[in-house]
Amino acid sequence: MGLLRIQNIMTNELAKRTFLSRPPEPPYEFLLNDPTDSIFVGITKLLGVPFTWTFSALTNPHISVVGITGSGKSFFVKTFLSRASYVWNTNAIIIDWAGEYISWVKQSGGKVISFSKGDYMNIMDLSGMRPLDRTKQIMNSLDILTDIGEYPEQRRLTAEAVEQAYVNFGFNIAETPAEGKEAPTLKDVVSLLEEKQTEGTYAYPAELENAIYRLRQFSRPGEDYFARKSTIDIGKLTTSGLVDLDLSSLPDERFRALAALFILQTLKEKMRMESWSSKAGLRTIVTLDEAWKIASDERSDAVTIIREGRKYSFGLIVASQNPTDINEAIFSNVGTTIMLRIKFEKFMQYLQGSLNFSDFMRSEIGKLGVGQAAVDMSFNTSVKFPNVFLLERIVGELPLEMYTITIESLLEPNELADKEIKKEFVFDRITLDSKLVENGLNPESYMAIFKEMGSQERKADIGKFVEILVGENIGKDVIVAFLRDIGFSDMIITRVFSHIQRESGG
Repeated sequence: MGLLRIQNIMTNELAKRTFLSRPPEPPYEFLLNDPTDSIFVGITKLLGVPFTWTFSALTNPHISVVGITGSGKSFFVKTFLSRASYVWNTNAIIIDWAGEYISWVKQSGGKVISFSKGDYMNIMDLSGMRPLDRTKQIMNSLDILTDIGEYPEQRRLTAEAVEQAYVNFGFNIAETPAEGKEAPTLKDVVSLLEEKQTEGTYAYPAELENAIYRLRQFSRPGEDYFARKSTIDIGKLTTSGLVDLDLSSLPDERFRALAALFILQTLKEKMRMESWSSKAGLRTIVTLDEAWKIASDERSDAVTIIREGRKYSFGLIVASQNPTDINEAIFSNVGTTIMLRIKFEKFMQYLQGSLNFSDFMRSEIGKLGVGQAAVDMSFNTSVKFPNVFLLERIVGELPLEMYTITIESLLEPNELADKEIKKEFVFDRITLDSKLVENGLNPESYMAIFKEMGSQERKADIGKFVEILVGENIGKDVIVAFLRDIGFSDMIITRVFSHIQRESGG
């Protein structure tokens, strides 16, 4: 037995010694809320407290979600939207950049609107707005998507032509129009500019020609998705339940961004028109997933919704692999940030600098597995506990089963040694299942896939994975489309079929 030693210690020295320290979690009364007015998310890691989310004590109801592919972002979003519908009867609008939510929305009984597949949206529709205000929004979108702001004369010509198109259709640009009145389209605006060009009297023909060119790219035949009479009423989406606005088949980022900007603009105005609601919970949640062009620009109406949404019971969820893609005006003002697995050190540095969490928490975030998360909440009053805490896992409606496909068998020795080359692709079961359905595979085929991978600890080499698909009599074209859909490059797809052919001696 050791000797007991008695020391004289000054009180100021004693004060520096911490005998008991509360783990970095909010008290349970901030985590466990009324189940009839909150969303269950998961169990805290350190004290095992059920975390139910509500925004009554937060600065606002908006959420940012960051994490690498396969970390559980879409799993969280789907779980959150499902439970918000159960608890608050919340409407959800997903601005779906990559078509990731299509199958889930269909399976959930929601509605999918696919631009370039028969659905059109006239960006000059007014949805109860004054033509003067819509003109400003259209020009704001062009400022974000093009460099027209650097050419004042072209901008002036375009704005005047937009306003004149409304006048020609019988609108007073300074008055709210009667409901149901048909609006002009971008084609009408282009026609007005072309008439001016034909007259040959304009002093700056090059400026006029460039103004026409900018609008033609959104109105030429075959790419006039937003320059035709609308097949949908964007203004009604806030009362339509679960809606997926699929942008994945549009030609490029400009078209996707134009659609997203117009949708946000219309939803913002609809939000303002509906005024304040005393009803508990959220009336509508808008989800922006990987919409970096929209989320990164402070002129986007995503910023306006962030600033004004609370008083109208509107919530915004912004999800991205890269936190630096989310504009600081959004990222610093959301009430909740969900941090899943983060890969790059520069992203971790950005998060710590923005959210000001401890080095201990940074270390813990670096160790997160799939489905585990750190949560930052911004309370509307001063609190004496850390804002950032850990979740052991996000608990969804279905188990978060993860499946891994490796490509190491296809890589050369120098490629295997290259740490920059991604060698494993991780997918949650829900996403993988959805992609199989989207590509036309029948249930018997993809259940065989999951059964085979389940026997191998949910992991398979891509060659073996494709062999399973071939063994289920799935055609090569379908397999190629599926592999592209889940993120494999054409180079990898070519290699895997060459590898299978060599192995089979074909």
